[in-house]
Amino acid sequence: MPGGGAGLRLVLSGAAHWGRAAMVSSAPTCPGQSSQSRWLTAEERNQVLLDLKASGWSELGERDAIYKEFNFKNFNQAFGFMTRVALQAEKMNHHPEWFNVYSKVQITLISHDCGGLTKRDVKLAQFIDKAAASV
Repeated sequence: MPGGGAGLRLVLSGAAHWGRAAMVSSAPTCPGQSSQSRWLTAEERNQVLLDLKASGWSELGERDAIYKEFNFKNFNQAFGFMTRVALQAEKMNHHPEWFNVYSKVQITLISHDCGGLTKRDVKLAQFIDKAAASV
């Protein structure tokens, strides 16, 4: 692997996992959270997952989360991308789980405080795709 060495593992997450989110038609907000932290309705979920999968995101079978791997030319590009994402994550108060080795960045998005995928994850995934495209 270029650059060698062990990877840099950063896990930035919210509150403890509350269990898998139920898909409900009314899509209530998670306890003590904003409208961006609400569970997705089944219809919303189907649509956003189609869009996210079209841009390379995948569902994680063992968790109600989404995952994508990004490859850059070198470590500087990868870390610059991670810095942009980190600044946006702070603004949103929503932090990804990620793993970086040299030019590769793997990202998992889940709303830990809600126990699954929410609008926050979708919004951050869309930002992440734009950030990666601009590198």
